[in-house]
Formats: sequence, structure tokens, C-alpha cells
Amino acid sequence: MRLESWGLHPHVDSEILLPGDSSQAAACVVSGPPLVAYGLGRSYGDSALAPRALKTERLNFLLSFDEASGVVDCLAGVSLDELLRVFVPKGWFLPVTPGTKYVSVGGAIASDVHGKNHHVAGCFSSGVLDFDLLLADGSVVRCSREERPELFQATCGGMGLTGVVLRAKVRLQKIKSALIDQVTYKARCLEEALDLFEKTRSVTYSVAWIDCLSRGASLGRSLLMVGEHAQEGPLKPHTKPFLDVPFMPPVSPVHPWTMKAFNTAYYHQALRKEKRNRVHYEPFFYPLDMVLHWNRLYGKGGFTQYQFVLPLAVGARGLRRILERIAASGKGSFLAVLKVFGEANANPLSFPFGGYTLALDFKIESGLFDLLEELDREVLELGGRLYLTKDVRMSEATFKRSYPRWREFQELREKIGAKGRFASLQSRRLGLDV
Repeated sequence: MRLESWGLHPHVDSEILLPGDSSQAAACVVSGPPLVAYGLGRSYGDSALAPRALKTERLNFLLSFDEASGVVDCLAGVSLDELLRVFVPKGWFLPVTPGTKYVSVGGAIASDVHGKNHHVAGCFSSGVLDFDLLLADGSVVRCSREERPELFQATCGGMGLTGVVLRAKVRLQKIKSALIDQVTYKARCLEEALDLFEKTRSVTYSVAWIDCLSRGASLGRSLLMVGEHAQEGPLKPHTKPFLDVPFMPPVSPVHPWTMKAFNTAYYHQALRKEKRNRVHYEPFFYPLDMVLHWNRLYGKGGFTQYQFVLPLAVGARGLRRILERIAASGKGSFLAVLKVFGEANANPLSFPFGGYTLALDFKIESGLFDLLEELDREVLELGGRLYLTKDVRMSEATFKRSYPRWREFQELREKIGAKGRFASLQSRRLGLDV
């Protein structure tokens, strides 16, 4: 069947495997051509696409929960959405969450996803105690920081190239309310936004929306949202999505003039320099999840998200250079999200390190990939790198220059027999499976 990811580009005719337990999954791995695990399809590029894909949707059971410690044991196909629906009413929340809850636990580990609290909590792997990994020979091993630590680290952020995560144990965090105490700051330019990030660095959650089409003195004008879990309030899980895009429109509404109008209106809807309010966790963490199938708005050509991180030392200068290039191109983005990262972890292919990360959605159209090639050169020159989970076109040279521990990762794959057994379109493009 045709298989694609959230960006709707590319797609591949794939043999889909749907194991119902670990023994069936092992049989899939040891027989036939190479494969890659596929969760809920929310990676933006081709990291989970292959001619042969093992979907984990039937591996979706909760196994146990320790109410004293908040540790949940579950199969890898369980989604973050399901964890929230079950455990928020009990007073527990995810330790780290990306911008969508429609991600499987296995996918969150494979991408080592990050959220609005990386500067204080790190990546998703920080809350993972252990997991069971299906290897190339069909055996299953337990991985943790104490047991097979090198394999634990390589799998967290390893894009499914070490094996298939079958189950995992994750420590949730205690909360007293499903509400977030939010403060919104209005920044007139990029430098003011970065200054606000530094002033609010002790706040647990922070993220800024940037108008990436503004220029001149207003370049990088932003709305910075910071928040903490409220100390009182109802423990109600999320609501259902408000809207749906039931079909792909014949003409995409994503155009430069609509983006410019939206960005201007969104920035000016914040009437005050500082606004305090209390909101449900849903719009704070998952604003786009409120619209089902929003990816269809980009049309049949699809879109890609370009996300990079730059070191703190070059943050203002580097971000300004890149934003100027994007604004001059006219290829803006409805979604332009800026966050600050804490220090890097020990995982060889995990994306974050201490610095600023900017994520932008671009409609795939003529001239886009030429622009992104230019941005790649800027990012590399500034000492940055791109996020593998969002990547759909990075070159092998760019990858290997910006992820210096790739050889270490590859040596471990060869040692455990994963090379040649677990492969994706991305791994082949990046020279990891050739």
C-alpha cells in the first residue's frame, strides 16, 4: 500500500506488516528484506518510510502503572494521547511532550523528541527507564542506562535503525491540575525575543511564535508563551478536535499573501506587552491537534518542516541571517516556532544541544529545496544541525558533518547486525544503509 508521513512527501509503495505480539514482530524482522518500524506517521519526512514497514498500531496495550512513582509500563504502539486520557485524571502528565500528542511511545523514543521544557527536562529519553528492543536476529533485549547503556543511547534518537522498540517503561510527572498558568510576552524584534527567553529561563515551559516574513526593524517579531502547571484546578483530559480538514482542497490556501496576512493578524491580536491567563494544557502544548488532518491544507504536493539548532553563542546573529534569507525569499511559514535548548544528552543522534532551535513549515514548491540548500550552508557554517525527524532532503555530507558521532552509531549497528536489516529511505539517503 502507499505509505507516507505527515508532510505527505515523499510516498512509497510499501509492504505493511502488522504484528500483534513480540513473536510475530520477530518473525517479520528475520524474514524478508530490510524494514523500519512505523508508528503513527507523524514524522515529517522519510525516516519511517521504506519498501517494507512494521507498523506498531496493534502493539498498544498498557501493562502496569505504579501510582506511587508514576511509572507506566506499556507497549510501544501506545500513543501519548492515550497516556494523557488515562493518566491526567489521576494527576499525572508526560515528562516531555512534542507539539503533537498523536505520537507513539516507540516513535517518541526513536526520535528522542523534545518539547517546550528541554532547557530544564531534556528529551523524552530522560523519562524512559528501560525498553525492550527487538534485534535483527529476532532476539529481544532489555535496554536501560545500567543494562546495555550503549544500545539504550543509540536507540534513543536512532530513528529506528537499531531495532524495533516493543515496550517501554516511562516515568510520568505529578500534576495538580490540567491547567497551565501562561504568560504571553509581545516582542518587537528578534533580539527582544531572545532577551525574554533569557529572563524567563527558570520557567518550565517556553516557546515563541515568530513572524518569519517581517523585515527591517521588525525582523523576528514574536509572541513568547511561557507556562507552569497550575497548582489547582480540574484534572480533565483533552477535548476532541474542534475542526477537521476532511479532504485535500483542489487549490492550497497556503500562499505568501495569506501567510503575510495571518502573521500580521496573529502578532497584533496580542494587545498588551504582557498577558497572564490560565489555559488548558491542550491549546498550550497541542494547538495544531485541534484541527484534524491540517496537513492537507498544503495540497497534494505536501510540505516539509525545516528545523535546526544553533549554538547559544551565535544565536542572535545566526537567527537574524537565516530569517533575513527566508523573508527575502517570500517563502514564509504559518508555523515558525522558536525554543531554547539545554545541554545535549549522551545519545549519539539526539538532535538538541545548548542553543536556539527554529522550526518552520514550508509548502513544497518550485525553488524551495534550493532555498533550503542555502539555509543548510548557513546552519553548518554557524555550527548547527538539522532535526532528523523533520528531515526529508538533507544531504549525506550535511548529516555527517553536523552529527560527528555518526561513525560510533554505525559501528554499534554493525556490531549488533542492524545494518542491512533495519533501513529507511532516510538512512539510505544519508549513507547509513548503502
